[in-house]
Amino acid sequence: MERDSESDSNSNSNSNNGGAPAPDDDLLYGVIRRLWPLHRTVVRVVERELSGTGLTAGEHALLDALHAEGPRTVPQLARAMDLDRQPVQRWVNHAVELGLAVTAPNPAHRRSSLIQLTSEGAEAIRGIQTFETAQLRQRLADLPAEDLRTALHVLDRLGEEFRHLGNGSHVPPEEPDSRGNTDASRIQPSSPHPTHKGRLRE
Repeated sequence: MERDSESDSNSNSNSNNGGAPAPDDDLLYGVIRRLWPLHRTVVRVVERELSGTGLTAGEHALLDALHAEGPRTVPQLARAMDLDRQPVQRWVNHAVELGLAVTAPNPAHRRSSLIQLTSEGAEAIRGIQTFETAQLRQRLADLPAEDLRTALHVLDRLGEEFRHLGNGSHVPPEEPDSRGNTDASRIQPSSPHPTHKGRLRE
């Protein structure tokens, strides 16, 4: 009977994974073991590639979020990017100084302005994205599209599960945007890849 019970348990586990065996501990922890150096490498290379543009890797992610999702308040950006408000506010302040973003009145919340890209900011992030995409297309040409879709699915799932693990966030409650909507979903800025060698116009 015990053997039958164990067999049923394994069968249920396999059916939940589409018939594939569940990953073992070494495989699972291998994910974390690779994420740390990957993160550090990406940030280091991006900041080197952005040298001379006036932007950091974090500010790149901020511009990408605004480009993808439209005007947002600083608390909304911080919540969507899974960051504290202070660094996001610093990035916003610098982007405003560079003429890449501006603050605008927020009809839904008088005390929390909306941050939006200027035309120069939109042009800058589009140029960066174009360069990044071209670089990735060249460097990942040997990977089929289905592999990349699987990678995106896995990264999204990892992000979701790690957010659950770290749900003691200090980010304040949601605020409505200019249309009265709250952030039901998180912004997912594209990871800054080693790319942009251009210079922003003075």
